[in-house]
Amino acid sequence: MLATALTVIAIVTQDQSALRAAPRDSAARQAVLWQGDNLEIRGEKGDFLQVYDHRRERAGYIKASQVRVQSLKPEAAPELLAIVRFLKEAPGSEALGIGYAAAYLQAVPAGQVDSEVFAALGNMSDRLARRATAGRSGKAGDALAAHLEVAASYGMNLVSYERDGQVQLCSNGEAQGRVLALPAPEIDKALAALSLTRHECVPPTLTPPERFAFDNWRAEVLDRVALAELPAVLKNRLHLRQAGVWASLAYQRARRPEAGPDAAREAATRAIDELAKINPAELMESDANAYSDAAIRVGASRWAAEPDLPPKPGKAAAGLGLRVSAGQPGETCVHLVDARHDEKNPLLTRCTWGLVWPASTAVAPRGEALTVAVQPLDTWREMWVFRKGADGWMVDVVPPALDTPNLGYVEFAGWVPGGRHLLAAREVRSGERYRTTFETLSMHTLVTDKKADKPASLTPFYRWQSPLWKAGTVALR
Repeated sequence: MLATALTVIAIVTQDQSALRAAPRDSAARQAVLWQGDNLEIRGEKGDFLQVYDHRRERAGYIKASQVRVQSLKPEAAPELLAIVRFLKEAPGSEALGIGYAAAYLQAVPAGQVDSEVFAALGNMSDRLARRATAGRSGKAGDALAAHLEVAASYGMNLVSYERDGQVQLCSNGEAQGRVLALPAPEIDKALAALSLTRHECVPPTLTPPERFAFDNWRAEVLDRVALAELPAVLKNRLHLRQAGVWASLAYQRARRPEAGPDAAREAATRAIDELAKINPAELMESDANAYSDAAIRVGASRWAAEPDLPPKPGKAAAGLGLRVSAGQPGETCVHLVDARHDEKNPLLTRCTWGLVWPASTAVAPRGEALTVAVQPLDTWREMWVFRKGADGWMVDVVPPALDTPNLGYVEFAGWVPGGRHLLAAREVRSGERYRTTFETLSMHTLVTDKKADKPASLTPFYRWQSPLWKAGTVALR
């Protein structure tokens, strides 16, 4: 950090600048300095400045062309702020911009500090976190690591989380929190709120009560932004984020009986409404993945918006249906029943730690099969398929994908006459790619027979899709 007694400093503007033992290019190198490093000036000799590096606790000489001498007197504050305004939008110069922002905060009188510099700091720390998460190798990687150290020396530490074997770096949120606490333009508040509520920056080690509190806090942060004053593109991004947060809250409220019977329904409805508010004409190409991400999150929890009671089975189904009861603490048991088999003497019972959505129950016309949605995670929903075979009833789980549960859902979309196939819609994220497919599944193996990226491209899907599914799914957005 800057020493409070200094009124003039040298800010390093070039990466890999050498701090030398003497004012000569051939002198021994004491340290390698990077853009954003600040130095105390102790003298001048020829083309070199005699300096002291407080961060490394080393003295030496640096070429004057590799630094910018900067006053820290109050009258220099406007000039420093102008440089911060320029650097906040300059990719690759985040460490330098953070250094100048720190110098501005040192120079400006305390009563004149407003939200603008903190908005810039938040912007630069976010961009630096994205660069670091993407990763670099070789010299570019060395420079990136050095920039992270420079930022940390000013208190702009990044927080790291490990997800699926990869490291995710995030801003610590301090600058963004100050933007929300101070009078600020709504655009700056919106950007700060988006930064603080990123899904990938939710700590993966949170316990369920901590996660519930954290997501409630994220919802409150987003609700504090006045959307009416924002450009349409930014409104879309806030709606997308709100949709994802409220979808997660719908799942969490459903798991907490003390939240009340309507709490999950209200959250799921809010999530669906936020997704519906997206203006497609103002959706940027760069937001396509965020749109798919939000839709999958909403799709995974959408059954929370439906009434708890399942639809009544038709006469052709011979009374086939499901009954749900509590199992071990936190467990739910699903009982397959019909006209002659009740909950105490079911055709089949299976228990799960996930959420069972009885409203999703769909019975085949001839009563030989039944499907129900089961949600083990807030971003992952599976389909259970009960089938009648030669040896009696069986149940199989159809997951959204065969890899590690991350982000996806699969749902029943209709029965194909003849009883040999059912229709399913599937949305999933695999790596950095998002995929939506409409499929016919074999009732014998539950393996996909045919699939297409649009319902109209698959004849059985086009002809036999369920009207109830079509009315409620988000896959047809």
